[in-house]
Amino acid sequence: MAKFDSTLDRCFSALGDPTRRMILQRLTRGEASVSELAEPHDMALPSFMGHLRKLEDAGLVTSAKQGRTRICALTPDAFTPARDWLREQSDIWEGRLDRLDDYVTTLMKERRE
Repeated sequence: MAKFDSTLDRCFSALGDPTRRMILQRLTRGEASVSELAEPHDMALPSFMGHLRKLEDAGLVTSAKQGRTRICALTPDAFTPARDWLREQSDIWEGRLDRLDDYVTTLMKERRE
């Protein structure tokens, strides 16, 4: 994976807003109409649609028109790039902490001698 992946940037940017995270959390239970998703949020519909657009641009959500209703759903495997990047960062930091622990252990042994 590239160090500067624009897909990853859009994903993390989309996740940076609590309204968008609440939308995603609701969609984990299944598809929902835009009006159902907007109901718990105290904002005008155009503002809410901006949040949905950001989620769609990030590839986290898809929507399709069914008659007069727009239905939204989570995109399968949408979080894979973010999960992989976080796992990579975790591995890097675990390695660094392991080396630090080894270094401190070595210093402690040398002090005792």
